[in-house]
Amino acid sequence: MKIEERFLNYVKFDTQSSEESETCPSTSKQMAFAEYLRDELKNIGLQDVELDEQAYLYATLPSNIDKDVPTVGFIAHMDTSPDCSGANIKPRIVRNYDGKDIELSEGIFSSPSKFPELNDHIGEDIIVTDGHTLLGADDKAGIAEIVQAMVYFMEHPEIKHGKVRVGFNPDEEIGMGAHHFDVEKFGCDFAYTMDGSEVGEIEFENFNAASAKIKINGVSVHPGYSKGKMINAGRVATELVQMLPQDETPETTEGYEGFFHLTGMQGSCENASLSFIIRDHDRNKFEQRKQKMTEVVATITNKYGEGVAQLELKDQYYNMREKVEPKMFIIDIAKAAITEAGMVPKIVAIRGGTDGAQLSFRGLPCPNLFAGGINFHGPFEFCPVQSLEKAEKTIINIVKKVAE
Repeated sequence: MKIEERFLNYVKFDTQSSEESETCPSTSKQMAFAEYLRDELKNIGLQDVELDEQAYLYATLPSNIDKDVPTVGFIAHMDTSPDCSGANIKPRIVRNYDGKDIELSEGIFSSPSKFPELNDHIGEDIIVTDGHTLLGADDKAGIAEIVQAMVYFMEHPEIKHGKVRVGFNPDEEIGMGAHHFDVEKFGCDFAYTMDGSEVGEIEFENFNAASAKIKINGVSVHPGYSKGKMINAGRVATELVQMLPQDETPETTEGYEGFFHLTGMQGSCENASLSFIIRDHDRNKFEQRKQKMTEVVATITNKYGEGVAQLELKDQYYNMREKVEPKMFIIDIAKAAITEAGMVPKIVAIRGGTDGAQLSFRGLPCPNLFAGGINFHGPFEFCPVQSLEKAEKTIINIVKKVAE
């Protein structure tokens, strides 16, 4: 089976996770995909294939050399984003892309004028959606690449390698992917998540992250007789939003710049609620952002009265750089593997999070490598076949280099 066929087979599974769920996995359809992958890993000959009740799947490619070398792991997540439907995905391959607009379906076009990344893949075979769902390359591309690389080693026993561990987990898209990942059972010296985007990318810096949920408790009084009595929770909520820096939002920042992001807002005169995520690469600036949020809520409370605004602030994950830097040889291995696969390594900072960040803080250094998909989480997502192939080759090269 070619890697493109494997990927197209995987995206048939609807594995969208849910932020509203309190179970793990958050959706039962993720378990259905995990069971399929479990059987596939057994069929290709991997050992120690184990699927737990929370849809965490582990497997082993046994060493075929006599010397001791580090055990390396490769990890990808099975869920797709709640931001866009992952059901009934209808992918197709645009062969030898010519650089023009791609009609996804009637009246829906993916254009290089809007998505200039397409220009980097002229002449390649691009997998696209029909414009109504996401594609699922985030992260079924990563799964396909890892599985295909394991198939390669099983079919080429003459190639010497150490022990390799494979791990597939649920619920990465809702920030829960690493929570129940059994690092001790995984038993690796270091690992790589295959969950990045453009070819050649290596990521070992990510945002420090926190969530902020604010409840506004208003006072509802008949509007004709409410002077000096009413506290309109909806209006208070909008006032609070305006008190945050207006030039420090996702739509106004890039690179290493952090932000406050309003992710949800609802309310009435009597009650309102706000949901934010807070992000910054710099730990000190991250702490300052949390303090700013605390101060804004305190200002609202001082103005309108005790109990009007209530803040729940939680750290989510931290920048993995501090855990990877002491073992930079794993970045050097990835650079060499990418170079030998015919690409230029690109060190980039993640403007988001990754399971690898949490795993790094739990004792498993775990940078993130490209998987090849572009425009994640929406109907204009695409993935070049050649990017899938290059990521597979990168995995193979890493395993070979660890055994040298």
